[in-house]
This record gives sequence, structure tokens and C-alpha cells, in this order.
Amino acid sequence: MKSEHKEEMKARKRNIALKVAYDGTAYHGFQRQSPPVVAVQNVLEKKLAIIFGDSIELAASGRTDAGVHAYGQVVNFFTNGSIPIDRVPMAVNSLLPDDIVVKEAWEADEDFSARHSAKAKTYIYRMQQGTTPNPLTARYAWYERRKLDMSKMQAALDLIKGAHDFSAFRAAGGAPMSPVRTIYEAKVEERPGDMLEFTIYGNGFLYHMVRNIIGTVANVGLGRISVERFAEIMESLDRHQASATAPACGLYLYSVEY
Repeated sequence: MKSEHKEEMKARKRNIALKVAYDGTAYHGFQRQSPPVVAVQNVLEKKLAIIFGDSIELAASGRTDAGVHAYGQVVNFFTNGSIPIDRVPMAVNSLLPDDIVVKEAWEADEDFSARHSAKAKTYIYRMQQGTTPNPLTARYAWYERRKLDMSKMQAALDLIKGAHDFSAFRAAGGAPMSPVRTIYEAKVEERPGDMLEFTIYGNGFLYHMVRNIIGTVANVGLGRISVERFAEIMESLDRHQASATAPACGLYLYSVEY
């Protein structure tokens, strides 16, 4: 939501929240972009304006980067539109492209903000293993030919649990904020089809934090760095010591808690 329009928007009668899922492959992230660049927010706002009959400015739980997907992105917006809440998902989905879906809609309290009211988020990251790439997962998982060591990666993930300064995994360009975050759960599991799935659940995340953690943990799994070295990197608070950012295609915003 544009700051200069905030008071105008909040004067409207309804505050509506949506849970949105999308395949981020075709979009330049979630956050609104200037044409001709298209982001998920551009598409959602345009279609919601048709349904509700007024201008729409979304606030989101967080931006996702180009190529990142979502099962449970949460957004909210203010409107004077009168469409019943139970009809919103079907109405909006009838106008949206196949790669964006409104899963749920509800009337929110006036002071609810998809961004500021969020208490925790869960991200998942998928890696595809195998001697040859799988074309059916190429847009949805990071491919690695070599076998990764699950026990070593889990040992590294155990180190990020709790409250820590995550400066070593923070990319430049994000909003200025404290680098201290609390991770409640971090695990890696094997899934059918030679797929690995990482789950990271915490009270908040820095810019590219999950992808930078995964990129470094993957190098632990490949034997390029030790678990002890991972701990040193984390304690260094130096982004230059961590590994390259994992590809966007494997990342999913899974859920947001309020």
C-alpha cells in the first residue's frame, strides 16, 4: 500500500484479507512493478479492482522475489465494494490467470495488516537430485546431480535454531532492520522422486535469508564445507563468507501466522 494513500484507503468500510497461491515463474516477484514489468501484485490489484469497483492497493505479508512461489501469501486491502466475502475467491479466480489463485478470503479487523500483524512465517525449499535433470521440476526445484549428506545438512540446520544475528545470510538491498531473528524449526527431509525438502519456520526473515542459508547448507551436504565451518560463517556475521544464494525456483512461502 502506498504510504501517501494509506489514510484514504483506511477510511473505506471494509478491510479484506486474502490467502493467495501462485507460481512465480512468469513474474518479477510479488511487489508491484512499473509497466512493462509485471509482478503478482500488478495482476491481483487489476482484477480485484474489477470485482470491487474501486481502486485497490494491496499490503502483503512480504515480497517474494522473481521466480519464487507461494502456497500461502497473505494480503489485505481496503474497499467500499459490497460483494459478499464468500463469493470473493470464485469471483476473483474467474478473472485471474491460471498461475495465481485466491485460496481464502475473510473480513479482517480495521487494524489488521498482512505485513505488520504477521507473527511467524514458514518457508520451504526444494532440491531435486539425480544423475539427470527432471524437466518436470526444473521450474520448481534446484537441481543437483550429486547426492547430498542429509545428516550433515541437518546438523548445520540445527545451528540456526533459536535467536541469532543472521547478518552472514543477509543480502544487500533489503530494508534496514535488526538482523536478529528467531528460528523455531529448521529441517531437511527426503520426498518421493529424489526430492529434498527444507522447512524453515521463524518469526521473520531478512532479504534473501532463506536462500542464502540453503546455499550454504547445500555446500555442507556436498562436503565443500564442514558443519564446524558453517558455525564459523554464521558467527562471523559476514555475508562474504557464506555461499552463493540458492536459485529462486526452489523457494516457496508456505504459510504466515497471525
